[in-house]
Amino acid sequence: MDHSVTFLASATITGFVLATILLLVDQWQRLERCSFRLPGLLIAVAGLIGQGALLYQLGVRTSPPALNLTVLNALATVFWLASAITVVSAFRERLEGIAVVLLPITALTVFLTVFVPESNVPIRTGQLALDAHILISLSAYALLTLAALQGTMLLIQHQALHGHSPAGWIRRLPPMESVEQLMFRFIVIGFLLLTLALVSGFLFLENIFAQHLVHKTVLSVIAWLVFAVLLVGRHVAGWRGRTAVQWTLAGFVIMGLAYFGTKIVLEWILDLG
Repeated sequence: MDHSVTFLASATITGFVLATILLLVDQWQRLERCSFRLPGLLIAVAGLIGQGALLYQLGVRTSPPALNLTVLNALATVFWLASAITVVSAFRERLEGIAVVLLPITALTVFLTVFVPESNVPIRTGQLALDAHILISLSAYALLTLAALQGTMLLIQHQALHGHSPAGWIRRLPPMESVEQLMFRFIVIGFLLLTLALVSGFLFLENIFAQHLVHKTVLSVIAWLVFAVLLVGRHVAGWRGRTAVQWTLAGFVIMGLAYFGTKIVLEWILDLG
């Protein structure tokens, strides 16, 4: 393995861990005169830049040029996108609660991508539109991942509230109304991107059956329907709280099965990468 890749991966993982520690300390202490929030976010940005360089080297720089979307590369890309959206948004919104969960997971995906051997799965589309479809699909899943994390946070807050004994760290989370609003914001944008991904997929994937993508397509459509029902229920019946979270997590799980479940079966079990 290239020593520069190993060094960059180690530095990136260290940066994510350090950023997580600083953000956790800042959340716990809440000291105005000694805030670790900005340093934590800046270090996280540096880590994201490092991971972006790694993803380019491992996922694009092949000869001839092609996308190398193995299971681990795709997983790392999704969490890189989700972390990037979270960290950038955290400069103006209180999203540290999500960042301290996402950054360690993203660090783990860096470790797996670099240090766990995996067969290459180059995709030479030769079509800009198809490359865009792949990027849109990953972006949609990244946003729906953020929605699922917000939903999990909302569920924890809801249970703590009804238990009448919220832990100290729960009291430091944003208000439940803000968490729910942000969850639906992620869902709406992710749903629109998922819609665009499905439409572009049907237009540009010439033979779904020949490419072993029928299961992925069917599950993606089911996930789309789940999120569509959720948004209609939110608009018409005012769904919120536990009901909204359950639908959100159901759609997220189905999306995960559609993409990563299919890739794991094809690449790791059937070796059809």
